Amino acid sequence: MEHSLLKQLSVITEEEKEILAGRDGINRSLYMADNSHEIDHGLLLEKGKLITLRPHTRFVYFPKHTHNYMEMIYMCKGKTRHRINGIDLLLQEGEILLLSQNAVQEVFPAGEDDVGVNFIIWPQFFDTTLKILGEEDNQIRDFLVNCLKSKNAGTGYLHFKVSDVLPIQNLVENLIWTLTSEGANKRRISQWTMGLLFLQLVNHTENLYTDPRFSEQQLMLRVLRYIEEHYCDGELRDLAAELHYDMTWLSREIKKQSGKTFTELMQDRRMNQAVFLLKTTKMNVAEISESIGYENFSYFHQLFKKRYGTSPHKYRHANNDSFLINPPSFFP
Repeated sequence: MEHSLLKQLSVITEEEKEILAGRDGINRSLYMADNSHEIDHGLLLEKGKLITLRPHTRFVYFPKHTHNYMEMIYMCKGKTRHRINGIDLLLQEGEILLLSQNAVQEVFPAGEDDVGVNFIIWPQFFDTTLKILGEEDNQIRDFLVNCLKSKNAGTGYLHFKVSDVLPIQNLVENLIWTLTSEGANKRRISQWTMGLLFLQLVNHTENLYTDPRFSEQQLMLRVLRYIEEHYCDGELRDLAAELHYDMTWLSREIKKQSGKTFTELMQDRRMNQAVFLLKTTKMNVAEISESIGYENFSYFHQLFKKRYGTSPHKYRHANNDSFLINPPSFFP
């Protein structure tokens, strides 16, 4: 991280000075209303804002709590120890921890050189992220964002061990810089930066860790990751062999958890890719059909028309993509 920014985030805050002077525990009035154990966004997030950040409070144990907002924690330097839903987790330099609203969190005391930032995020902030990721539909994207935006999401947290992924590190640093600096269009810039960050995170789900007790979600994440990587030629038997599961059991489990068969999930991904290519490239329809795994052009044409009510040619004509012609402006 850029030296001056890290120095700014490392400054001992007034709250930390009180703790070092002998204050016993956290100042609950800064975080919670009355006797609640839920951290209130109204005490941390200015009215009208969808996101802010604050340096992680060091030197003190933060007892069990939940949030009525989304929280993203990034370690700029050092490490912090957390307990999420009873599971111990070490967040190290360059790693990201995303907490859903229902996650029960404890945070253990950190040292002066353990510098982290907490992003306080109202769920609507991710609407722009969804739009950015929506240019090419992505089932892993849907899984991750649902975990984040749903108060009842079972996983509770997403832990990305991405300290060696330079684009992600750059985007997080840019997000911190935007939120700690004065300037016009802060909300738009931060929303687009978050969207780009998620685009990168979707590409690195092999570095994603969640609550190991939610094995069903871990299984579906691996299934969706396989489909994302092999939608052109993937086979259920190959996936079963890769995961070391019986193929019949895996087929039933995918249907149980997703409501769709493996074939239907593959078809969804292929059709989404076809739409993306129709809207954003000049590839002819036969080339698109072959590129997504359908060598039989007539079969692809039949599937496409059944799903979208029109032929690929007519769909392309009716949905000329202006995104590439007139890209969104990040600045006024």
